[in-house]
Amino acid sequence: MDNINGAGQPPSSKPRPILIVEDDESIANAIEWCLSEEGYSAVIARDGHEALALVDQCNPCLILLDMKMPGMDGWTFAAAYRQLPTGHAPIIVMTAAEDSHSRAAEVAAEDHIAKPFNIEHLLTVIRQRVLQDSRVR
Repeated sequence: MDNINGAGQPPSSKPRPILIVEDDESIANAIEWCLSEEGYSAVIARDGHEALALVDQCNPCLILLDMKMPGMDGWTFAAAYRQLPTGHAPIIVMTAAEDSHSRAAEVAAEDHIAKPFNIEHLLTVIRQRVLQDSRVR
């Protein structure tokens, strides 16, 4: 019998970590827990400055990005990240703003999730993006 994790991937093909950029500790921890239950690893950054410091270290396969954060917000982070030679990971914007779709387009995000979000919907979007990323590489 094949040993397949909840994300539908064999353990040997475990993807790179997912970077969660979220200042709300309870939201970040809940997403991290759900991702670990699905077999993904995650790294949490509390603002854009911390996220920029972590991207080279963790080389994320995907970035979940809150837009309204103290310090460096999501727009500033995304602009700085896309300028990096390694700034190619898909970004999923997570925001409570009513215009989340246009906000996602502003930062060249591949998708957006409106807060409050359904965790199953978030996981479905993550699975699709990670799978697409693994096919491209």
